[in-house]
Amino acid sequence: MTEVTAANPRATRTLAEWLAWQESLHPKDIELDLERCRAVAERMGLLPPPYTVITVGGTNGKGSTVAMLERIYREAGYRVATYTSPHLVRYNERIQIMHEPVDDAHICEAFAAVEVAREQIPLTVFEFGTLTALQLFAGAALDLAILEVGMGGRLDAVNVVDADVAVIATLDIDHVEWLGHTREAIAREKAGIMRAGRPAICSDPQVPHSLIDAAAARGAPLDLLGQSFYFVDDDGQWTWWSGDCVLDHLPKPSLVGGYQLRNASGVLKAVERLHGRHPVSKDQIMRALATTVLPGRFQRLPGAVDFILDVAHNAQAVEYFVATLMTLPAVAKTHVILGMLSTKDRASAMQSLSKVVDHWHLATVSARHGATSHELYETWTTLSRRAPSTQYASVAAAYAGALEHSAAGQRILVVGSFITVGEVLQCLARAEPTADA
Repeated sequence: MTEVTAANPRATRTLAEWLAWQESLHPKDIELDLERCRAVAERMGLLPPPYTVITVGGTNGKGSTVAMLERIYREAGYRVATYTSPHLVRYNERIQIMHEPVDDAHICEAFAAVEVAREQIPLTVFEFGTLTALQLFAGAALDLAILEVGMGGRLDAVNVVDADVAVIATLDIDHVEWLGHTREAIAREKAGIMRAGRPAICSDPQVPHSLIDAAAARGAPLDLLGQSFYFVDDDGQWTWWSGDCVLDHLPKPSLVGGYQLRNASGVLKAVERLHGRHPVSKDQIMRALATTVLPGRFQRLPGAVDFILDVAHNAQAVEYFVATLMTLPAVAKTHVILGMLSTKDRASAMQSLSKVVDHWHLATVSARHGATSHELYETWTTLSRRAPSTQYASVAAAYAGALEHSAAGQRILVVGSFITVGEVLQCLARAEPTADA
């Protein structure tokens, strides 16, 4: 591979080559620090951005919150961009303008601009991607950009941008090696996206005191679910209110799961907070809630054998997934394709899944920090309810094995990581008959 340097920033032309090269820039996968990213952003003239910024953090529910916000503002006629991570199938999914992933050529051009500006500053892959998104957004004549925190908040690269509104979804235990081992410690890190005098919103109904204290210390007005905004589930519809603002007879979010009402409540509070700058009508909100799409979040693909795919990869998310699954009609047999990273709490996730699984298909995740099928098997041996299990050398092999063991009327769950869901989505896409077939 030709070396990429500031003097020769376009030497590597393909997106895949750029991404492979970026992995060599910094000795660590994750290095939480804002100074490197901020220095390059300032050199590139990216701060402050000319558009409204909503930054979304939290442990779970970030993707759903971003998707609903994006859909609402696009329905209202605004020009909107999103930056999210990780991706399911293609890197381009991370950087979208008007719900369209930016193409390879434009991403590579932005990569080159970042490379020129960084000079000798080492950047992680995520920092490089964040700066690339901001560079692309700078030339897109945006009204709003919705930025998803990669991990934590206080020292995450996304936090180089001052949010006009900060939204924090749920708070739970994850990434303990970087964020801490308690909800209180994790909440302090995630509170770092709040800014003085700018609204902050949390849609977790059990907010750690550390988040409230951090908002007060920063001078950020904090809106909490159950204290300054509320919702009630009216079976087929729901009602949301905050002060004198009441939105009733709302359609349930198209995203599946009872927890989505909490996510949607935080979304509506953010929309209310920005109403003076970016007005949105109730009809636009209703249409958007009913039509938001987000692959990999309790995504159901019906067929002779039904597939249900979810990127849940920590204890809380898997618990939510299982709770939603148990509201569905029973089936003859439930298989699960499970692939996880070695850094995740496998025991808690698998204990929750064991309530609904009749056959485990344990897959080695071929990625940095991917757990092997044998590591998953060792955790399987500790479960109080052990349905039969089979080990596979890859996610694709687990997909083939699950299909071989399943029959019409049964279902296959795919869960554990973005990588696992993304690889199975690719397997399913290859299995679809073409128009000419």
